[in-house]
Amino acid sequence: MNARQYIFFNSIVAAMAGFLFGFDTVVISGANLPIKQLWNTSPLFHGFFIMSMALWGTVLGALFGGGPTEKYGRKKVLFWIGILYTVSAIGSALATDPYLFSFFRFIGGVGVGVSSVVAPTYIAEISTSNIRGRLVAMYQFNIVFGILIAFLSNYFLVGFDGANDWRWMLGMEAFPAIVYTVMVLRVPESPRWLITRKNDLTKAKSVLTALGVPDPEAELHTILKANESTQLSGTDEPFFSKKLFKPILLAFFIASFNQLSGINFILYYAPEILERAGLATKESLFNSIAIGGINLIFTFVGLYLIDRTGRKNLLLVGSLGYIVSLLMVAYAFYFASGPLFLMTFLLLFIAAHAMGQGAVVWVFISEIFPNKSRAMGQSFGASVHWVFAALITLLTPMFLDKDKGLLRNEPWIIFVFFAGMMTLQLIWVLTKFPETKGVSLEEIQKRLGIS
Repeated sequence: MNARQYIFFNSIVAAMAGFLFGFDTVVISGANLPIKQLWNTSPLFHGFFIMSMALWGTVLGALFGGGPTEKYGRKKVLFWIGILYTVSAIGSALATDPYLFSFFRFIGGVGVGVSSVVAPTYIAEISTSNIRGRLVAMYQFNIVFGILIAFLSNYFLVGFDGANDWRWMLGMEAFPAIVYTVMVLRVPESPRWLITRKNDLTKAKSVLTALGVPDPEAELHTILKANESTQLSGTDEPFFSKKLFKPILLAFFIASFNQLSGINFILYYAPEILERAGLATKESLFNSIAIGGINLIFTFVGLYLIDRTGRKNLLLVGSLGYIVSLLMVAYAFYFASGPLFLMTFLLLFIAAHAMGQGAVVWVFISEIFPNKSRAMGQSFGASVHWVFAALITLLTPMFLDKDKGLLRNEPWIIFVFFAGMMTLQLIWVLTKFPETKGVSLEEIQKRLGIS
C-alpha cells in the first residue's frame, strides 16, 4: 500500500478502539429495563452499579491511561485495550448477580477510558496537518458507528432468547473486540513517541518514511526542537504547571461542555425517554436506531467539514443546534406534544452533537498539548469528560425514574438545564476558543505560548 493508504489503515485500526467504546457504552441501554426488572434494585443502586459503573471504570482508565501510554508506548496500550473489552463483554454477559455484572462493566469502562486517551493521541501523531482533523475524527466516527451497531444489535436480539436477551446484547461485543486486538499487532509505534520517549531516531525515521513524510530528516529535527523548547517531562516539571495552564483550561472546558450537553444521558436512556413519551418498548428500541443513524450521518458531515471550515465553526453551529433542540424537547414534555414531535427534536439534538462537539472534542484535545505531555493532556481531558459523564449517568435515574424519581412528572426540567449549559458553551466558543485547522502540532504549541 502507498503512504496515504498506510496512514489511513493505521488510523482506522486505532479508531476501532472508538467502535468498541461506542458499542460498550450504549449497549447497556437495551439491557437497562430488563436488568432493572430482574434484580429489582432501587433507582440509586441501579444508577450507580448498573448504569454508571462502566463510566466510573472509564474515569479510572482516563485518569491513569496517560502514564502507561507514555511509558510503554501507544501500540502496546492499544493492544491491551482490546483484551479489556473482550473480558468485559464475556463477563458481563455471563454475570449471575448485579455485583459481578458491575465488576465486568467496570473493566470495560477502563478500556473505554484508556482508549479515549491513547487512540486520538496515536492518530494525531501519525497524521499530517492537512488531514489530521479528519483522521482523528475517525475515532469519533467509529464511536458513533459502534453506537449504531449496538442499537441495531439490541433491536434484533429482542425476543431472541427471552429473559436472556440482554446477555446476548452485551456478549456481542466480544467478536469485534477480538478482531481489533489482532489487527493492532500490524500497526507501527508512533514516531513522535519513539523520538520523545525512546530517543530511537532510526526507527522513528523509518516510520516517518513509511507514513509518506516528504523530508523525514527535517521532520525529526522539527520534533526534536519543539521537544527541547517545552522543557517538559515526567521528572523535570509537573503536568499542572503554569506553562500548560492555557491548554489545560481549554481541555477542561471542551470536555465538560461535551457532557453538559446531555449527550450521554440521551444515548444511555433513549429507550426510557421514548417510552415516557408514549412509545412501547419495541418501538422505543427501533427509534433508538434512528438516533444512531442520524448520529452516523452527521458525523460524516463533521468529518467532511472539520479540515475545511475548522473546529470553531463546527462548535458554533453545534451550540446553536443544541440550544434549539433541547428547549423544544423540554417543550414536548411540558405540553405532552407526543412522540413524533419529541423524536424530531431529539434527532436535531443528535445531529447538532455529531457535527459539532462530537467531531471536534477528541481532535482538539489531541492537538493542543506538546509532544512530551500529549498523552497526559489527553488523559486529563478524557478524565474531565468521563467524570461529568459518570455523574450525569449516576444522577439521572434519581430524576427520571417514572415511579420514584424526583422529577418523575416533570422531566422537561432536565432538558432546560442542558440548554442553559449549551448557552454558556456558545459564549465560551465565541470568546475563548482558538482555531487549530491546518496547523502542525509543533506550531500549535507556539501559538498557545507553550514554547
